[in-house]
Amino acid sequence: MKKSRSWRFQLVTLMVLALAGTMLYGCSKTEPKATDTQKKATDKKEYKIAWYVSAPHPFFEDVKKGVEGFEKDYGITVEKQVGPDWSQPSETQNVEALAAKGLKYFVFYPSDPSGANGMIDELTGQGSSFISFGAQPSQPTKTKFYAGTDIKEAAVQATEYVIKQMGEKGNLINVLEVLEDTNTKLRKEAVEETVKKYPNVKIIQEISGMKSPEEAVQKIDDSISANLGKVDGIVATGDITSAGVAQVLSAYKQKGNTKVIHAIGIDTDPIVMKAIKDGVLDATISQNPYGQGYLSCLLFKYIADGWTPKQGSYNMNTGSILVTKDNIDTYQKDIAKLTEDIKATIETKYLEKK
Repeated sequence: MKKSRSWRFQLVTLMVLALAGTMLYGCSKTEPKATDTQKKATDKKEYKIAWYVSAPHPFFEDVKKGVEGFEKDYGITVEKQVGPDWSQPSETQNVEALAAKGLKYFVFYPSDPSGANGMIDELTGQGSSFISFGAQPSQPTKTKFYAGTDIKEAAVQATEYVIKQMGEKGNLINVLEVLEDTNTKLRKEAVEETVKKYPNVKIIQEISGMKSPEEAVQKIDDSISANLGKVDGIVATGDITSAGVAQVLSAYKQKGNTKVIHAIGIDTDPIVMKAIKDGVLDATISQNPYGQGYLSCLLFKYIADGWTPKQGSYNMNTGSILVTKDNIDTYQKDIAKLTEDIKATIETKYLEKK
């Protein structure tokens, strides 16, 4: 009997201990906290943002850095794709393919200002949303925002600057990039309208159709040679053409030509910046490509989180800076400040949560 009671006692004791262990485990157990990596993985599932550009271009590489900066800051992956050409059919086909993959929010550069709206209308009807950067679709449009430079204003600023350097008189060469590009047309208009304000300034030649550095150098060199001794100023409003002007004018000076040709470009290609430091180029207009990429994606994060665009907030001017020899070593701080200042106003100036 003693052995029996001992056996029963031991059994009950084991059961009590097991139950107590279970209760203690249940009371002490907590869900593991998500690590930063896990949070980022969750974010990636919630946001379906795509970045699409028509064709390879140096400017887009700088915009892409802004997209990558956004990805790093918020842990959200953005699908990035570069198209094969500047045609709207190519863009439409590729963006539709991205939508078919489940992408919903499109940061894009319109290949054609009017043609892009057909794509936008169709995919908006299927639940997609669009923000354009760098160039705008024609109005009216269902695009949520335009994030970019005031294209005409920047071209006016560049033209005004070089004309002032010329002493408001003389002959000007207007160096454009590709006329198929939305912005090139606006820049052409801006240069021509600005020159009309100065009766003693004349555009003696316009050159365009430059898709590569080699084409730019050749056409610009031919233009200066054909107008040798007559050219007083050059305004270049494209990235590739600005680098071309810098190279040609560097060679022009090295050949011993003494007639001064004032010139301004756009964007910050290393060739352009070196030419400014060397006194070959007077200035360039630095856009804010980083901000265009970063802020466009950030707007979509907010929209995905339930925010809506404010009435009259369509244009987000990401700003530009005139870069000369005087501020060439500090202008990047000013550009970075532009982005941070705009970012600080997103919840008050551009979006609202109802």
